[in-house]
Amino acid sequence: MDTTSEFSEDLVALFPGQGSLGERAGVAWLTSANWDVVARVSDVSDTDVERLLCVAGADEVVRTDNAQLATFALSMVGYLDLVDQGVRPRYLLGHSLGEYGALVASGLLTLEEGARLISVRGRAMARAALHQDGTMVALMGAGPGAREALDDLENVWVANINGSDQIVVSGTRAALGELVATHRALGWRRASPLAVGGAFHSPLMSSAQVELDRALAQANWGTTDQVIISNVDGRRHASSHEWRKLLSEQLTSPIEFLRATEALPDVVRRSVEAPPGAVLSGLTKRIRSFDHQYTPASPLEVEEITP
Repeated sequence: MDTTSEFSEDLVALFPGQGSLGERAGVAWLTSANWDVVARVSDVSDTDVERLLCVAGADEVVRTDNAQLATFALSMVGYLDLVDQGVRPRYLLGHSLGEYGALVASGLLTLEEGARLISVRGRAMARAALHQDGTMVALMGAGPGAREALDDLENVWVANINGSDQIVVSGTRAALGELVATHRALGWRRASPLAVGGAFHSPLMSSAQVELDRALAQANWGTTDQVIISNVDGRRHASSHEWRKLLSEQLTSPIEFLRATEALPDVVRRSVEAPPGAVLSGLTKRIRSFDHQYTPASPLEVEEITP
């Protein structure tokens, strides 16, 4: 990544997870000067990522092994457009898969190393999901005792903490089916099953964690002057040793996005979300206030962002 321009001390870059990806999300970015990133990710992963981003149907795009590579590639296209504009956020925050984008943006990982790790991660998670009949449910509108009530449920685990009353749980289909049927009695206003390929960020991903650990042990790491806040513990980390452990733990531990967002210092008054989508901007604005949140949907919209 470019290290010549000064940092924007009031700006955080947000890197989305695979749930932000939609069908043909890459079409609006085909004119980017950094579209070659897609070919580089394709070469490393032996996957036609451009086809996933511009041609493939929704059923193929949503597959976790495909969605992770495509989301990562498009996020890096958008972030490099931002750097070319002379904008380099001091702070970086990713959601799940998005942490790999943050690490590449920081220089701790190269683009190729990030793509290699994501390729291993996505395929390992897809294999784990085949052997575990799991899924995920979003819960919103927590009443008194609603969060504590989940602790008593078998085969249900908190997977994402996205806000004070918005979480996602993972579990077996049978257990989550029961949860959806009884969520109001447990104190939740709404329960929405998610169209995902497995019970991510739960113990049901333990076999994928083993595969990822082997890949992480072989990764080459750089250094960074940017600040990356972890999903696992909501704290800043800069060393390769720490990130090897955090990326491993992330597979089977909850994504603490609420805690990570709250860890941003008061000086951060602006955010810019890498493509695709604007999911993280919606989450973060419910957690803290910003003077401006950018969600560029094309290279032309990136040009409107100032250092």
